[in-house]
Amino acid sequence: MIGMKQKEEAAGGGLHNTLAAGTTVKGNIITETDFRLDGKVEGDVNCNGKIVVGPKGNVTGNIISANAEILGKVEGSIRVNAKLILKGSAVIKGDIFAQTLEIEPNARFNGACSMSTEKTEHISSK
Repeated sequence: MIGMKQKEEAAGGGLHNTLAAGTTVKGNIITETDFRLDGKVEGDVNCNGKIVVGPKGNVTGNIISANAEILGKVEGSIRVNAKLILKGSAVIKGDIFAQTLEIEPNARFNGACSMSTEKTEHISSK
C-alpha cells in the first residue's frame, strides 16, 4: 500500500506499521501489530497492539486498540483495553472507553469517558 511501511524492529523482533504524513486512507484499517499514524485516515482503525497518532495524524472514525497514545486529532470514539494517553497536542471529539487514562495539560477532549476493567471486543479480520 502506498505510504504504508511495515518495519521489523531489530531489538524486539516485533513488527509495526507506519502511515506517513501526507498520506490519506479512505477506508478501515485492521492490523495485528503496533501502528504509527502520521497521515490521515477517514474510517475506523482496529489495532491489536499499540496505536500512536502523531502530532500531524488525523482520524475521522473510531479507534479500537490494546493501548493508544494520541498526539494529533481524532473525531470518533476511542476504545482501549488498557492505557490511553492524551498528549498535550491531542484534540479528541468523541467518547473514550479505557481502563487507564492519562491526560497531559493542554490536551482537548470533548465527549464522555467510561473507565472499566472489561475488555473491548476487537473486530476480527475474516
